[in-house]
Amino acid sequence: MCGICGFSGQAFGRGEVRDILSSMCRTIFHRGPDDEGIFAADRIGLGARRPSILDVQGGHQPLSNEDGTVWAAHNGEVYNFPELREELQGRGHRFATRTDTEAVLHAYEEWGMAFAGRLRGMFATAIWDGRREKLVLIRDRLGIKPLYYTLLGDGTLVFGSELKALLAYPRVPRELEPQALDLFLTLEYIPSPLSIYRDIHKLPAGCTLEFSRGRMEIKSYWQVKPPAEPMGHVDTEQLNTLTDELYALLKESVKMRLISDVPLGAFLSGGIDSSAIVGLMRELGANPLKTFSIGFEDRTYDELDHARRVARAFDTEHEEFVLQPKALELTERLVRHLDEPLGDFSIFPTFLVSEMARRHVTVILSGDGGDELFAGYEHYQAQKLAQKPWLAPLHRALPPLVRRFPPSPQKKGVWNKLQRYCLGLEQAPGLRHFRWMTFLSDRDKGDLYSDALAEALGGIRPVNTRPPLREEFDAMDGFDATSGECFLDLRTYLVDDILVKVDRMSMAASLETRVPLLDHKIVEFIFRLPGDLKLRGMTTKWIFKKAMERLLPRENIYRRKEGFSIPIKHWLCSELKDLMLDHLNEERMRDGGYFHYPAVKRMIDRHLSGKANYSHQLWALLVFEIWRENWGATPRG
Repeated sequence: MCGICGFSGQAFGRGEVRDILSSMCRTIFHRGPDDEGIFAADRIGLGARRPSILDVQGGHQPLSNEDGTVWAAHNGEVYNFPELREELQGRGHRFATRTDTEAVLHAYEEWGMAFAGRLRGMFATAIWDGRREKLVLIRDRLGIKPLYYTLLGDGTLVFGSELKALLAYPRVPRELEPQALDLFLTLEYIPSPLSIYRDIHKLPAGCTLEFSRGRMEIKSYWQVKPPAEPMGHVDTEQLNTLTDELYALLKESVKMRLISDVPLGAFLSGGIDSSAIVGLMRELGANPLKTFSIGFEDRTYDELDHARRVARAFDTEHEEFVLQPKALELTERLVRHLDEPLGDFSIFPTFLVSEMARRHVTVILSGDGGDELFAGYEHYQAQKLAQKPWLAPLHRALPPLVRRFPPSPQKKGVWNKLQRYCLGLEQAPGLRHFRWMTFLSDRDKGDLYSDALAEALGGIRPVNTRPPLREEFDAMDGFDATSGECFLDLRTYLVDDILVKVDRMSMAASLETRVPLLDHKIVEFIFRLPGDLKLRGMTTKWIFKKAMERLLPRENIYRRKEGFSIPIKHWLCSELKDLMLDHLNEERMRDGGYFHYPAVKRMIDRHLSGKANYSHQLWALLVFEIWRENWGATPRG
């Protein structure tokens, strides 16, 4: 857990530095409710909010080296810190605490910028090197922990775990970035390094930032790469070896994430990812083993039976929460907590299960990352089908036919999936599997976007033809088809949607979430494998399922994937209707200057009448308007 913030560059009095840092720290109190620390010098200020997880008594941050010349503020967990600590002590470093923060600090002292490659875990860390007057920022390989920064016109670099911390610094501008707004409405998240504000950026995953005397340099220290030699045909003996290796890596990763001085548990949906984590925790002797699940009064969205089966199999202390419509009172609170727009519906269940778990534990293990690693989403299947030449005549005939009929009232109906598939077929093939992850087409943008917004964007163009996604699409080409699709999600959807949702919603409940499937050694192993071991025919996560046959009930391994969603389509017609109509009215649309109201009204009317399902588009617009009301942004000049 933890939250960090700070700045370097302009000279302030130390009292003023402390006042500014205190204001910044207050915005991220929820990330570390147990302790606050500040380090202030002439041209540097570091702040940290900390919970009590490791070295409860001695882990106060920021921490310094022996002579006070190097300081660190650290967010996250470095799981191999005991080994690093032993090696560094052998090289003469003296430790005053049992924290991973101090191991990171001495690792930087010993190895310089090469220290980044020695760390294994999830982290966002700031290090002030007083001897060189240099600030170093680092973010973990997969981007599990967030880190924002901005370089002001006066040469001051400001950073923080969340945008709201930067906004607490005097003179940080709030100018809206039109490209970020367009990408948000298209994908429901904002890809790195963009943020919703023009001059504030996310430090990309697997990167370091060095700042000294007004000069800033960002470098990548880790990236998923295609195998030097693609693996050929895998026979039965080789498959057994690979599944054994995968199982061992998963078990090692879970074991490392069980280190804690406070109680921990696991989220349990009943799917293969969370079930595997729970099963390995039991195999490793975790006791007591506490699990937490969320369900819905609407049974078409409920998966509690699957979770209960796993809880019984591994004899866990199981807790459940059933989400009722009154929980939608959380809407404005949670959107306000997201200091930049995020359109993922599942912020609701993620927050509520986190809040429930926090009453019992301080640390939770989660199965996030499995879909991106092992090709678990339906859009991988859709992309594979779309590439079949013999289906081309059907693909041409289906969309105009399907478009004539209204959506099914059922969330999981075959008809709804067919409609979604046909909508994707109408998108450009060059978008790859993003065809099925795009919620606002270029045609719809032409109706919705105001002339001023379209002009600020330099015209409406496909997302794969412009930064920052163009570079990620280009990097796919070194992989086979399926692995390339997984790579694209790992670099975009996972880091800027899934991990943002999990981080912000668990932090809102002051709960630390650990993600064993995203250990970088597992990621490197999986991307050495051919795509047909992940998506075998139309079977998703094939090699993962084979590896888990020794551990999990078959009903949980081979059941149909459901997803972690809510009935937002229905709620916009009932519990959320007044909120939607209040925020998406003609006066607000005109005052904002970003959208044409007739296009918004047409979506609202067709959705409320049941003639079309505009839940994704209307929810994204609602989130943006609530965000704009709470945080504010000036149009780009």
